[in-house]
Amino acid sequence: MPDDEADLSSPSGSASPDPGASAWRVLEPLSEAECMQLLANGGLGRLVYNSRYGPTALPTTYRIDGESIVLGTWDPALFDEDLRTGIAHAEYHVAVEADQIDLEAREGWIVLVRGAAHHLDTEAERAPIIGAGLEPWIEGVPAHFIRVNPTSTWGNRILPA
Repeated sequence: MPDDEADLSSPSGSASPDPGASAWRVLEPLSEAECMQLLANGGLGRLVYNSRYGPTALPTTYRIDGESIVLGTWDPALFDEDLRTGIAHAEYHVAVEADQIDLEAREGWIVLVRGAAHHLDTEAERAPIIGAGLEPWIEGVPAHFIRVNPTSTWGNRILPA
């Protein structure tokens, strides 16, 4: 096959990175329980929301706390301006995305959780979260925590065919 032609037998239209391995994958839908289990150990995810500049996705650390997700964010001023309605008990809806993808093996999972963003403003709200590994990584940046109570949870696992 000439160099300028794509291998149309591959899903991406190009040759597989490992000619001996099948490039075909299947998508396996995950239940809500499976999604929460994948998130159980916490880690790095993305907080997704509509900011004053348009759609925004920012990295954040997260932990599961009961049935909610608590995010450790940096730069409270940014989140105060974009994620506060100014109306008591009215909260913006956001999404939290986390994944674990092995690019070489073309396997992994992705989870998307949607819900209201509740800022943990009082010491009583923050107390159970302090020391959970959600503090900022940069010295001098104040910690800011947001709790997301899921209203919908979606996920897929990508597996070899």
